[in-house]
Amino acid sequence: MSDRGSQFSGVTNGALSRRRLLGGLAGLAGIVGVGALAGCAATKPDVVPSDDEVKAAVTVRAFDNAYEPKQVTIAPGQAVRWVFEGPAEHDVVAGDGSFVSELMREGSYTHLFEEEGDFLYDCSIHPEMTGLIRVTSLS
Repeated sequence: MSDRGSQFSGVTNGALSRRRLLGGLAGLAGIVGVGALAGCAATKPDVVPSDDEVKAAVTVRAFDNAYEPKQVTIAPGQAVRWVFEGPAEHDVVAGDGSFVSELMREGSYTHLFEEEGDFLYDCSIHPEMTGLIRVTSLS
């Protein structure tokens, strides 16, 4: 009986070792996966203060997970004002970090554009919300 018990005991210990090994590998894979996803996650740049004292040439509404109008064209030295409305929080985050607002449900954010160029932006929590500010000399 002791031989049989020792054989049975050896199988149990081997099974536990395999379970521990597989469990450890699964745990390690999970940690690596979370780390990889965290490395891919974009972090929101620091907030850039609003140019509230500047009169805006154009107003863009942020509501219902959309910017309206989605694309605007202004001249260098002009500003855009975003007005936040509705039940959900939104923000504006430039792809290059040149303008970044707080998340808000109401209120506004204004940015003065001094350089020509195309400025893509989105909402940091609603990736379907995108917009474009085209700054060009209007001739």
